[in-house]
Amino acid sequence: MTTMGKYRHLSRTTTPAGHFVIMAIDHRTNLLENLNAATDSPLSDSDFVVFKQQVLQALGPHSSAVLTDPAYGIGEGIVSGTLPGQLGLLAPIEVTDYGLHPSQRPLDFMPNWSVKKIKMMGGDGVKLLLPYHPDADNAAEKHASVEQIIDDCDTYDIPFFLEPIPYSLDSAKTLPNDELLQVSIAMCKTFSEMGVDVLKLPFPVDAKQSQEDVEWIAACLAIDAACSVSWALLSAGVSYETFLQQSQIACQAGASGVIVGRAVWAEAVALQGDERTTFLADVAPRRMQELADVCAQFARPWIESVDKPASAIDWYETYQA
Repeated sequence: MTTMGKYRHLSRTTTPAGHFVIMAIDHRTNLLENLNAATDSPLSDSDFVVFKQQVLQALGPHSSAVLTDPAYGIGEGIVSGTLPGQLGLLAPIEVTDYGLHPSQRPLDFMPNWSVKKIKMMGGDGVKLLLPYHPDADNAAEKHASVEQIIDDCDTYDIPFFLEPIPYSLDSAKTLPNDELLQVSIAMCKTFSEMGVDVLKLPFPVDAKQSQEDVEWIAACLAIDAACSVSWALLSAGVSYETFLQQSQIACQAGASGVIVGRAVWAEAVALQGDERTTFLADVAPRRMQELADVCAQFARPWIESVDKPASAIDWYETYQA
């Protein structure tokens, strides 16, 4: 049975119909590198804050919630009003070194940041990106880390959004689609059973290897069967057109919505001045609305995947302290 706090927070991250339409811009090192590559001089911290606030201001009104980081997104967003109180808010807890192969990448947590702090500052969800392969040497270690975050989220009664990312054990190869699906199914079963609240999942077929709708549909149905919790589709850097197609198939298969980043706003990175402003005022919001329409038409409401908390008049008497 879902607890009252988690139920409340999940409702704040979804549309009134119960769908995740979440905009993600918690990217840090890799996004800053891309922004620097598009300018003549490196961005300062304040410049990076400005970029994130531009994206949040443009897309927040078209989202059920946003996922952003404490340093460049949350602090200024709350104080400036870019993150208004009625907008759901998710925060990451990890630091990711994209320069290392996932098999060699340690699971590092943000210093001086925690589940407790996310809850205290008014967050509605905790997100962890987790490169994962069930046969990796560090799989058990990662299970233990996930269990600890589950415990922390239970303690503070806040939902845990886990983002497991499958990878090849051979650093020189990409997972073929058959193995990609096998690993994706395994991780969905494992982490659903462990007790995460929502799975934030990449599409279970590599679009570069296959564009067959039949394969895409079958893979998403298999993922849905493996998930005993709500799941939402992430964009993983694919083009907007590809993600829109993937989103419809995933939602028809049982996904409860999308958590989308670069597929919606990536072009803004290379644009400057009025061109960036125009893109964020026109193209990006239109994309977000199109995804919201797909979710409204096809996605499964998250409440269908949980048991509602008890609401008898004395519910609060036994509510966890």
